[in-house]
Amino acid sequence: MVVLVTGAGGQLGQALQFLAPNYPDIHFVFCESSQLDITNLNHIKQQFKQFKPSFCINAAAYTAVDKAESEPEKAHLINVVGPKNLAEVCKEFDTILLHISTDFVFDGTKDSPYTEDDFPNPTGVYGQTKSEGEKAIQETWQKHFIIRTSWVYSQFGNNFMKTMLRLATERDKLAVVNDQIGTPTNAVDLAEVLVKIILFNNQQPTTNNYGIYNFSNEGQCSWYDFANKIFEINNIKINLEPIPTTSYPTPAKRPAYSVLDKRKIKDTFGIEVKNWEESLRKTVNKINLKV
Repeated sequence: MVVLVTGAGGQLGQALQFLAPNYPDIHFVFCESSQLDITNLNHIKQQFKQFKPSFCINAAAYTAVDKAESEPEKAHLINVVGPKNLAEVCKEFDTILLHISTDFVFDGTKDSPYTEDDFPNPTGVYGQTKSEGEKAIQETWQKHFIIRTSWVYSQFGNNFMKTMLRLATERDKLAVVNDQIGTPTNAVDLAEVLVKIILFNNQQPTTNNYGIYNFSNEGQCSWYDFANKIFEINNIKINLEPIPTTSYPTPAKRPAYSVLDKRKIKDTFGIEVKNWEESLRKTVNKINLKV
């Protein structure tokens, strides 16, 4: 079974590469953006002709939330045109597409976890393009899994955890917002879930369980709580100040509440979800930061 992964140089792509040796029956083809440009339809077709994948994981995305406000065309190209291109080629080759989306498709006005049936209402360019990317896939190719996730971090790439650890070596005091509530997601846990979906579907190919699913780790916290736990686990002493979002203005508006309901993915695929604090602790034990 061949699984082609786009965006292999990002956090999720690196997490999948980290897990790949555990699944010798899967032939992973890891493509960084220089090897497979999802905005180039012919480029995708060439790779699909060569490798003939049964599954494609699209881990490529424009994720610079604030920068997207000043680069809407670039965000649209990568987050909308790219997924549409992939869906078209997946349809041509009868390849099942797994696409990663985000909690930013929601406006954050709910006070209970978002389900897959809640209506998207993004507040910024990043969330808007990710929502449009979902629609482009849905309208193009039926055999898809769209996985919405949130607050992704890991021992790989750039993320909030690594930023906090780096800043702790440079400063005695940090201020972090405490009125945006969501759930940190370990990229390795997300990668495991994607592989489980692939294996489940490979064993039961006639089951029609395609569609949108939510996945994050269990529990919820604020960015302040997240930072506090990062420092606590690493035994770092720092003066950490909780501040409201209004004290830290950004070009893009963030959802105030974006906890995801994971009942559907758990019930459909029998997935057990780790608590975010447990996953964070395991990641810290593995990490080898050059800060």
